[in-house]
Amino acid sequence: MLRTPLVRRLANSAHALARPTPRARTLSVAFSTSRPAASKAPAAVPFTSDKFPELVRDSRFGSVTPEHVARFRDITGDVDAAVISAGTNTAQELDVYNEDWMRKYKGRTTLVLRPKTTQEVSAILRYCNEHTLAVVPQGGNTGLVGGSVPVHDEIVISTVRMNAVRSLDEVSGILTAEAGCVLEVLDLHLRERGFCMPLDLGAKGSCNIGGNVASNAGGLRLLRYGSLHGTVLSMEVVLADGTIMELGKPLRKDNTGYDLKQLFIGSEGTLGMITAVSILTPPKSSAVNVAMLGVKSFAEVQEAFRRARLELGEILSAFEFFDRTCMDLVKRHLPIREPLETKSPFYVLIETSGSNKDHDDEKLATFLERLLEEEVVQDGALASDTAQAHAMWNVRESITEACSKEGGNFKYDLSVPVPQLYAIVDAMRARLADLGLLRSDSAPTAPVTNVVGFGHIGDGNLHLNLTTTGWTRELNDAIEPFVYELVQARNGSISAEHGLGLMKAPYLEYSKSPEAIELMRRVKAAFDPKGILNPYKYFPRQ
Repeated sequence: MLRTPLVRRLANSAHALARPTPRARTLSVAFSTSRPAASKAPAAVPFTSDKFPELVRDSRFGSVTPEHVARFRDITGDVDAAVISAGTNTAQELDVYNEDWMRKYKGRTTLVLRPKTTQEVSAILRYCNEHTLAVVPQGGNTGLVGGSVPVHDEIVISTVRMNAVRSLDEVSGILTAEAGCVLEVLDLHLRERGFCMPLDLGAKGSCNIGGNVASNAGGLRLLRYGSLHGTVLSMEVVLADGTIMELGKPLRKDNTGYDLKQLFIGSEGTLGMITAVSILTPPKSSAVNVAMLGVKSFAEVQEAFRRARLELGEILSAFEFFDRTCMDLVKRHLPIREPLETKSPFYVLIETSGSNKDHDDEKLATFLERLLEEEVVQDGALASDTAQAHAMWNVRESITEACSKEGGNFKYDLSVPVPQLYAIVDAMRARLADLGLLRSDSAPTAPVTNVVGFGHIGDGNLHLNLTTTGWTRELNDAIEPFVYELVQARNGSISAEHGLGLMKAPYLEYSKSPEAIELMRRVKAAFDPKGILNPYKYFPRQ
């Protein structure tokens, strides 16, 4: 129990939170030209090939014919749910697969295939390879870099119908599931059996585990459980020529040669199509605590993190931060009240997860009390029940939705050393202000309305978001490659967890040497000699 007056004040201040709403599942409508009224239909998304005419269609690839469609119907058993084509379905039905979640990219595919089995995927890819038909593997289509939608008329192969849980070893916690399983569904399935998924994402209600692995998704639990490179034990993949391969075994230890599955984690569908994964799942925590803190500077955010690692140790499961502008956006656009009495330049959200509630309560309460007494933080609130904990998380997870309500968004996920993390935000604000592109009293009509920073301190991951009145080439060129130059100068990575896709492919050289990129191209050529898998992405254009 929390007994000291100081900690009771922390707990009581949590009651200022609004009634919790479901965790945010939406992502921004990127680059809209104005803030739409609630009843107004969203503006049409321009085709990627029109927006970026330099992305010329590769003449090696064939075009889909009625004969091809007929063959795919044979492969999938002529099931209506398995084949969506321009000949029998509407443009709106195809747009679900042609448009990315950000509504920034839009392809022109006339054919979507939704196989049910690995054998069907194999037959489809074998046929596509024989006829040099380009394809785009697609999971929940929740990516943020344009990696899961066509650029031109590539065939979309969706895993949405491959959604079976094949097995769960309730002794070791090893789960084997098909690629189309929704992350949240898997998490609920596991929690009923005493386990949980080792990753948690804002899009968990829509994203698929195959896409998570293909993009090496990070998320909120990476601090506690590590990356998918450590938790994925094996996978089933189908290569471009239709070959079905099992990469690794569903075992904690398998030291037999090259660990080929690691190549597919983060490969974004360019080497093959993941159809199933075996993943190590941790036990579900029986004691979870959440606290929100207000701090005066990013230096104090870092000090709080340093102390949390030392004093909370094994029970620390999340350490998130966001700036004052994020809090203002959330309050302006969503029915969420400020959780702390004192307005602060920065906020920290801490979560602990363990198996002994009394032990964890005392440990976290002592930690927070020391931070306040030593003025590392200036205010704080400790959730006293599950509803308050959800409400605190709702503030953090609503930032993306609040940004979307401002208008168009430029979104970057960047990895830099923690001491340099917020310097990226400051440098971007200064850059745009110098160019007269940042909204202020002296530039009241400038296109960039906010530059905000938030993310995962525990793994050095900054989410840099710019809210704008709309996308223009001039604005885009003012931001890129400047943002990547900032990262390169700090020895960071241009993508922490979203991948490369179409958006970041031209800038890979800011994180990888020419020699490394060339070796990656050779790996790609070995797995996909005809280049049919997810073309125009991942690599800089030659």
